[in-house]
Amino acid sequence: MQENTQTPYNIREKKEKDAAYRSLIRAELADELYDRIVNIIIVEKRYRDKDFSAKGLAAELETNTRYISAVINSRFNTNFSCLINEYRIKEALHKMKDKRYANMTIEEIGSSVGFANRQSFYASFYRIMGETPNGYRKKHTK
Repeated sequence: MQENTQTPYNIREKKEKDAAYRSLIRAELADELYDRIVNIIIVEKRYRDKDFSAKGLAAELETNTRYISAVINSRFNTNFSCLINEYRIKEALHKMKDKRYANMTIEEIGSSVGFANRQSFYASFYRIMGETPNGYRKKHTK
């Protein structure tokens, strides 16, 4: 009997990369970009937009994706996609526990927080929470 060493949802470990451009961004610019990124992603809840991208964010902030990447990596200690998905999952967790959203399916909740499809929602949820959305919902809606 062969042991299955592959993780569910085909999740791979994050590799640490050392990018030289991270040290080239001025501290003042990094601070300004950080504040504006927080405002757009978290305050305005733009993570809900299925088409939200680092390229679009960079264009909106009139900078480039390397600076966006450098700020997110250094200030949030993650990459753009993981940051967006973390906020999507946080909102999904809230909705799964809130009785006002009890009539929504898991797929509808995933879509409402910005995931483009069921597979990406389940994969991100499992990577962050260590369990499936259905399993989580069952535990928290008794």
